[in-house]
Amino acid sequence: MTDHLHTALRLAAEGVPVLPLRAGKAPLGNCRSCAGNACGGRPNMKTAGLCRCPGVCHAWAAATTERAVIASPLWAAAWRRAMCVGYHPGGAGLTVVDLDNTDAIAWARTALPATRTVPTTRGEHWLYRGVTQSVNAVRPGMDIKSAMSYARWLGRGTGATAPLPDAVRALAVKETPAARRAPQALSVPVRGHGGPCPHRTPAYLDRGVAMAVQRITEASGAVHATVFGSFLAVLATHGRCGCLTDAHVARLFIAAQAKGESPRHCTDAWTNARARLGL
Repeated sequence: MTDHLHTALRLAAEGVPVLPLRAGKAPLGNCRSCAGNACGGRPNMKTAGLCRCPGVCHAWAAATTERAVIASPLWAAAWRRAMCVGYHPGGAGLTVVDLDNTDAIAWARTALPATRTVPTTRGEHWLYRGVTQSVNAVRPGMDIKSAMSYARWLGRGTGATAPLPDAVRALAVKETPAARRAPQALSVPVRGHGGPCPHRTPAYLDRGVAMAVQRITEASGAVHATVFGSFLAVLATHGRCGCLTDAHVARLFIAAQAKGESPRHCTDAWTNARARLGL
């Protein structure tokens, strides 16, 4: 077993979706069946989406926690070629603020709350608990890696992982009048109104989110309306008690974007659904 495979299996056991990265910290290329998205395209999430390829295809969407896949003979060649282990931060419920130089680090120390920090070749990764939109170059020397993205695993770092702050969410949304009216980023936790939670088990919420994701994924037309209706249904059932988390909402947004919806439309649909329900 290679060191990379050993690390990947350990992370997967902790719920972190992993994938091999080649030289240059880039994902491996698609197989022949998936080249040019001939397979139907991303996301390849193993349990949803258009592509069912068992290989290491479609970059971040290949990341998985399934031991049988990670250690399979099909992935063995990929691990032998891998330069390092990558992971999908959003799939692990995390956001990575990638700071590439000393100026970016200095800004973060004054503008962002302290959190778990991992040294990198040129700077630092700041890890927060929560999921948001992934955007490059939100500031000089600063990228945000979370949903629909990947990061290099560089160790556990030091410090406690803080909740994702609004300052990072705001950076992930372009500063336009529409964005200011709807400041929620890719996924926004619903804190609810402090009432008692009516849900007896987490499985009830997970099942509701999974059903909404399935409705969006299987939509053959009227995608806008289907996305809005699915968001509305989830919020109507789970939006008032505070059970919804960033990871739950990210699953909905990822499914909608896989059907061609833009991040802005997802944000607007979520905001409008909340407004209709008075949340």
